[in-house]
Amino acid sequence: MLLAHISDLHLDGTERATERAVRVVRYLGGLSRQPDAVLVTGDIADHGAPEEYALAAEVLAELRAPAYTCPGNHDDRAAYRKVLLGEDGIGDPGAAVNRVHHVAGHALLMCDSTIPGEDAGRFDAETLGWLERTLDDLGGTPALPAFHHPPAALHHPVVDGMNLLNADDLARLLTGRPNVPALFTGHAHTPAVTTFAGRPLVVAPGVVSTVRMPWEAGEGFTDRAAPPGVAFHVVDEDGRVASHFRAVA
Repeated sequence: MLLAHISDLHLDGTERATERAVRVVRYLGGLSRQPDAVLVTGDIADHGAPEEYALAAEVLAELRAPAYTCPGNHDDRAAYRKVLLGEDGIGDPGAAVNRVHHVAGHALLMCDSTIPGEDAGRFDAETLGWLERTLDDLGGTPALPAFHHPPAALHHPVVDGMNLLNADDLARLLTGRPNVPALFTGHAHTPAVTTFAGRPLVVAPGVVSTVRMPWEAGEGFTDRAAPPGVAFHVVDEDGRVASHFRAVA
C-alpha cells in the first residue's frame, strides 16, 4: 500500500497559501502511480472559517486518489463537519471527529486530537473509547492511526509544548496491539521520524511553511520560503513501513 501524507495547509484565502496547496495537489496528481490514499493530518483551515473549508474542498477535489482528513488545532469542528465532510445536521457538531477508512486491506484511523480553542492536543475520553472499540473490532487487520499532534518529543522548544498532552493514555491503549505498525501525525511543520510505544511515529512536513529547528540559521519561528513537502509511506505485506519525504518545488 502506498500512502501520500500532507499536513498543515493553513488555507486562509490568501494567494500564497492556496498556491502552495495547489502545487502539492498537482504534484501528487502527476505521479506515475497514484497513492492508495492521501492522508491530510489537520490544520486544513487557518481560522476554521467555512469559506476556508470550501476552498479546501475545491483544492482537494483535484486529487486523483481519495483524501482522508482529520482536524488540527486551527480547525473548527462544526465548520469542518458541515463544509468539508458535508455532515450538516448529523450528530453533535462540536463532538470529536473520528473516522475509519478501509484501504488495500488496511484500516486508516483518522483521529481527532484537538482541544477546541487550544494549541496543544489531547485524546478525550470519546476518542480513546472510539479508538479502543475500533481496534477491537478490527481484530488482526493492520491499523494505522493518523492524527494532528505528535505524542513524542521532537526537540523543538515551542513545538514540544503543543504536543499530545495525554500520550501515556495512547501508549497504554496500544499495548498488546501488534496490528498497529506505525502512527502518522502533522502539527510540527517539519518532517520527522521517531518512535512511540515501540513503533515508528512519522511526522509530515508542512505545506504552508517549515519550522526552523533550534540549530538552524535564519530569523523567525518558521521558514516561509522553504518549499512545501510531502511524505510517502509504503506499507509492505510484512507490516513494515518505509517513509520517504519530498519537497515540492
